[in-house]
Amino acid sequence: MQLVVARIGRAHGIKGEVTVEVRTDEPELRLGPGAVLLTDPASAGPLTIESGRVHSGRLLLRFEGVRDRTAAEALRNTVLIAEVDPTELPEEEDEYYDHQLIDLDVVLADGTEIGVITEISHLPSQDLFIVERPDGTELMIPFVGEIVTEIDLEEQRAVIDPPPGLIDDRAEIVSSRDDGVSSEGEGEESA
Repeated sequence: MQLVVARIGRAHGIKGEVTVEVRTDEPELRLGPGAVLLTDPASAGPLTIESGRVHSGRLLLRFEGVRDRTAAEALRNTVLIAEVDPTELPEEEDEYYDHQLIDLDVVLADGTEIGVITEISHLPSQDLFIVERPDGTELMIPFVGEIVTEIDLEEQRAVIDPPPGLIDDRAEIVSSRDDGVSSEGEGEESA
């Protein structure tokens, strides 16, 4: 099974290092020296990581055979892909690989069926489940503990507790004003 683990950014310096946008929760495992990664586009790889270091909060990698800025810049926007055993599980208990979540049924706590996870979208702020509803429409559900309350891989389901308006068009409107009280004309005197 293949997992996207990073995307190559711009060249750093003149000796072939590149910045990478990490897309794995296990960079020390997937992006360590000696790791051989497939690439998209395939013509750029496979690439073997020679060394890595953190500089100003960004991961920098150097690949075998990439010795100058020109060669490093040619790799820009290349996606790095790791080959992973499908039975392998993440190190942390509450972490999941995308392939474990795809095709899970999404249900409410009372068992009401919402749809099926068809894709995981990895955004900078959070991950989103892309859920296909029975009517064919798509729904985006933030993969955060307050909303996704349980992942049950044995039962092949994700239980959610959505806030009002997330899964339907009827958002609950809460007003801080008392019903029937108008603010028009307050503070004005009649002549």
